[in-house]
Amino acid sequence: MNNTVIVNILRFLALLAAQALVFNKFSLFGIAFCFPYILFIILYPVNGNRHLLLLLAFLLGICQDSLLNTGGPHAVACVVLAFVRPTLFKFSFGISYEYQTIKINERIDPDRLMFIFLAVIIHHLILYILEAFRFSLIPAALLRTLCSGIFTLVICIITIYLIKPGKQQ
Repeated sequence: MNNTVIVNILRFLALLAAQALVFNKFSLFGIAFCFPYILFIILYPVNGNRHLLLLLAFLLGICQDSLLNTGGPHAVACVVLAFVRPTLFKFSFGISYEYQTIKINERIDPDRLMFIFLAVIIHHLILYILEAFRFSLIPAALLRTLCSGIFTLVICIITIYLIKPGKQQ
């Protein structure tokens, strides 16, 4: 196994364990929940196997669904995020994405922040709309998406800085 595979396995397990042991246990005011486990999908290598990412995203989401005893919205949201990830790369990074010269877990600049923000919002929007599943609850789902998205974005940025402390300038 090469180093990238080992890092991705450890990242998958560590993020899932952190989500299960820490982040599933608290919320802010009952509205904002934190789901940093999606960092696995966000930080997956740009040139990695896309089919494997879709499978791992489904596995990640279904594990989260089983931990929370939900009917599958995390799995759907994770798979959709993994599926639209290349489009988010093209939108956020433009031509740099096509030459695969970007690394998300380096320093945070506006392009990387935009990519992470869009990924978090797409995941949360799908998740909360699937949880609400009624037109009358869409405003509540949008409020939860916004609050949880900001909370998750802050935790994701902090986590990226913590896992790569020597690379920041």
